[in-house]
Amino acid sequence: MDAVDQGSKGGHLERYDEALARDPMSAFGLVRAWMRTDWRSLFAELRERRPVFVTPAFTVVTRFADVIEVLSHERVFSVRAFGPRLDAALGGPFMLGRDATPMNWREKGLMQVMLDPRDAARVRELTGRLADELLDAACADGRLEAVTGLFRPVALGVCARYFGVPGPDPQTLSRWTRAIVADGFANFLGDPKLQAASVRAGTELVEHLRERLAGHRAALRAGRELPDDVFARLVRSSLPGVTDDRIVINMAGMPLGFVESAPGAMAEAVEQLLLRPPVFSEAVAAAGDPERFDLYVWEALRFSPFFKLLPRLCERDHVLAAGTPRSTVIPAGTFVLAAPASAMFDADVVPDPGEFRLGRPRHHRLFFGSGHHACLGVHVAGVVIGETVRRLLLRPGLRLLPPPEGGIERSLGIFPDRFLLGLGTERRAG
Repeated sequence: MDAVDQGSKGGHLERYDEALARDPMSAFGLVRAWMRTDWRSLFAELRERRPVFVTPAFTVVTRFADVIEVLSHERVFSVRAFGPRLDAALGGPFMLGRDATPMNWREKGLMQVMLDPRDAARVRELTGRLADELLDAACADGRLEAVTGLFRPVALGVCARYFGVPGPDPQTLSRWTRAIVADGFANFLGDPKLQAASVRAGTELVEHLRERLAGHRAALRAGRELPDDVFARLVRSSLPGVTDDRIVINMAGMPLGFVESAPGAMAEAVEQLLLRPPVFSEAVAAAGDPERFDLYVWEALRFSPFFKLLPRLCERDHVLAAGTPRSTVIPAGTFVLAAPASAMFDADVVPDPGEFRLGRPRHHRLFFGSGHHACLGVHVAGVVIGETVRRLLLRPGLRLLPPPEGGIERSLGIFPDRFLLGLGTERRAG
């Protein structure tokens, strides 16, 4: 199938080494800029020449086996780097900020039960209905701002109707999730403004959920039925240790893990498909079969996952890639960035990584994470992402627009804010 060049243009390491000798902060700035604008070329060069890239500020891990090693050893490479910020925002400990603790194991298992994989068909139907309503409203203009006009509204609609977290309104819930996640996962430099905004948003979200929980409790006392959503399932569960505080914090985590990442993945997948006209045509032809179509989405996300780097903190000295030529001692206290976006192009594991090839093994897909903190609701997130993209591709006339209008605009170099697409004016392709 059609391929887009993923090779290394070279030169990054020479420029980095020269800058490091003059001014470590300027060298750090170069790497940060490359990770936002030229990450494919940078990662390709690092895989070839410096697969464990040690800098004064952090260490980047780029090979498949090494990324898996980092993500699989949660007692060595922990999430403690961002856990306290999530705790501060939510007013209590949250499982995503914990590694292999009793609370983490118990509550992760609890939420996996609540997010029943058997709900996938129901969630796909809901997603398709939401997407078609939004697209019907947009198609008359011949253009679609896909982030705010489709991707985020679908995710917020699923939050409301499946998770049971509608927010006071979709715009407020969207504002809360962006503020909390921006601090929890993107605030590597500890910006106090992001931290303060996160705590304000978290306080408002938790208070809103407490009010919603009180309403559910009152309905049960009055003998009224609760809806069949995740929030109501938790309220009805009456399991030991599942206190109201734990229900509220775990439900706060549902939109945090979904409202930013799902639309981000949708935007990346659509852009990658549109950048490959022959592949795009094949995907459109396959769009009548959701399971077959989803394979195009998963391969597109391999080329550009939403989370390209996953942060971890090294808790004790560790020899990474022991017994290989790239063996490296990672000292305790090192901030480590595991790069799934690079690992999925490691030719030692992924055959012909530059080719767009359907049906690659599931374990080659690292865009849902791996190990202890792999995506908790992957069965739900997968159908929401795949079905939203499918409904979009069923619309005739979908196309990238040329610069400066076209292309994904991102805040903080991560979160998609705008993606203007051309769209036909017919209401439905099929």
